[in-house]
Amino acid sequence: MISSSHDTIVALSTPPGSGAIAVIRLSGNEALAIVNTVFIGKDLNQQASHSLHFGTIQDNETIVDEVVVGLFKAPHSFTREDTVEVSCHGSPFIVQQLLQLFVAQGARLATPGEFTKRAFLHGRFDLAQAEAVADLIAAESQEAHRAALHQMRGGFSQKINGLRDELVRFASLIELELDFSEEDVEFADRQQLKQLVESIQQVVAELIDSFAAGNVIKNGLPVVIAGKPNVGKSTLLNALLNEERAIVSEIPGTTRDVIEDEITIEGIRVRFIDTAGIRNTEDHIEALGVQRTHEKLQQAAVVLLVIDLANDLPDSFHKEEEWLLQVGKPFIVVGNKMDRASPAWLALLNDRKDIACISAQRRLNLDDLRHRLIEYLDGQQISAEGTVVTNVRHHSSLISTQVALDNTLKGLEDGISHDFLAQDIKHALYHLGAITGQITNDDLLDNIFSKFCIGK
Repeated sequence: MISSSHDTIVALSTPPGSGAIAVIRLSGNEALAIVNTVFIGKDLNQQASHSLHFGTIQDNETIVDEVVVGLFKAPHSFTREDTVEVSCHGSPFIVQQLLQLFVAQGARLATPGEFTKRAFLHGRFDLAQAEAVADLIAAESQEAHRAALHQMRGGFSQKINGLRDELVRFASLIELELDFSEEDVEFADRQQLKQLVESIQQVVAELIDSFAAGNVIKNGLPVVIAGKPNVGKSTLLNALLNEERAIVSEIPGTTRDVIEDEITIEGIRVRFIDTAGIRNTEDHIEALGVQRTHEKLQQAAVVLLVIDLANDLPDSFHKEEEWLLQVGKPFIVVGNKMDRASPAWLALLNDRKDIACISAQRRLNLDDLRHRLIEYLDGQQISAEGTVVTNVRHHSSLISTQVALDNTLKGLEDGISHDFLAQDIKHALYHLGAITGQITNDDLLDNIFSKFCIGK
């Protein structure tokens, strides 16, 4: 990403396409001057920060649009630079004309995430908080919103910085010992250091463990709908989504690929995955679908094992149950076609209260199935209360921190020299600092902010 932080950048900050209003944002030293050159109404340079001004924007003598201009003067803006937001009519043509006009006056089109990157570089917030901005924009559930907001407001960073500050004090004492190596003195109490490292390890371990729940909060709980062909898996998907998402047919093997869609249950995104029926087949395309079914089952957080109460024998699903138990996948047995259940099944169901009986076609008893899913979610303690790790990069850095802390403890037990002990502590500090951006490099920043939308 080749760009200069001294440029004035411009981008559309609202979603592209037609709408009532569009907002174009400029940021940089020349933002006010660039807009002021083409704005007919007031001299923007003479107006106060955090004020709105109505007028027109003209290209020479041609009026492009009537607009409202918002002024945010440095350092009291998102980027801590002079920032101007131009609210215009949401015509793609008008937006394009205004962008071209601002570029002609000296602005440069912003790269993805460049506004947030500038906010980070100017100390508006740390790197973990900056990443939370993107998560907040992408949040599609209550829990995802809550987790991103907690991180953006510094909750996660405070915990990481607290751990790092405690370790820095001991690291400085170890470094001091290196200056007096010939005198063989110890400024850092080894027992206190051991206790500190162990307490930090416990917090780091809790954060690492929270990633399983955090990943579900951010990306949704993957729920695979599995079973033999023609038991009603696609009908169940349509019923849960309340739309005709999958093709339904009485011909076995209709579903030959994976079909996915999402709904929100109790504030958690649930990603339902309809799969091809599990059976041996000589049809090449269907066989590929069955192969993908097995792959998705490995990725599932929970499986809905669908059985046919009208046509299958009561013992027919035990193989699927045993297989799921062997691979360690939690599952809920869903007895479909309850309205046509055979006498053999009716007798068995009195003893199998764990089976959720439904009729996907007639949309019967689906609330019971949703309730069982909610119970599973509650059992997994999937909640954004407190500090939850939702970012893969943070998770990786925490694991590296844990390794460095393990090495520090082992070094203390083995009585290694000051310089090797200092090196292990430095590694832990480095990986903790990488989370919040205290330790960083241009390539890392470019990679992170390139994933943002343009205009943010």
